[in-house]
Amino acid sequence: MHFSLHSQKSKFPRNAIFLDRDGTINIEKNYLYRTEDWEWIPGAIEAIKKFKQAGFLLVVVTNQAGIARGLYSSEDVERLHSYVQDELFKIGKVIDAFYYCPHHPAFTDLCSCRKPSTEMLRHAATELNINLKTSWMIGDKLIDVEAGKALGVNTLMVRTGHGKVEERQLVSSDKIDVVDTLIEAAEHIISATG
Repeated sequence: MHFSLHSQKSKFPRNAIFLDRDGTINIEKNYLYRTEDWEWIPGAIEAIKKFKQAGFLLVVVTNQAGIARGLYSSEDVERLHSYVQDELFKIGKVIDAFYYCPHHPAFTDLCSCRKPSTEMLRHAATELNINLKTSWMIGDKLIDVEAGKALGVNTLMVRTGHGKVEERQLVSSDKIDVVDTLIEAAEHIISATG
């Protein structure tokens, strides 16, 4: 697991929004690593702004198997995340931390950080003093919400990215709310916690 922190640990537990990256905040493109290929999902920047204004920490947790496959490097991922921060800085907001898993079981040893494992979320909770019970995990795949649910984090699935296909795999016992986009997720969470 690799990570970059942009906020300091608080004395008091904070609420966080854990965000999957590809398909949740940016348009899904297989093995995205070049800044010129980055495209925000419509409304994602506004959603980030709303979350920050509501006092949430924002933590990106993303599987980056392209590193294990040799398609790009950790430095490429870090460069892309710096670009994302620069874009968000234009609106006066930033992501508080980025965590990514560079592994894939077909190309590397098994790891404990690849979602649906909870290691990235647990590590962020320790590093930033996050209250997991009052935090949320948002993603476009079952593995995203499974990681959140395993730690007792509230979860939401978005229909962007792989969400429309993944939603079909849900069963009623999963009790996972699904919304169309990240901006709808922001509105839902802020009204629920307001």
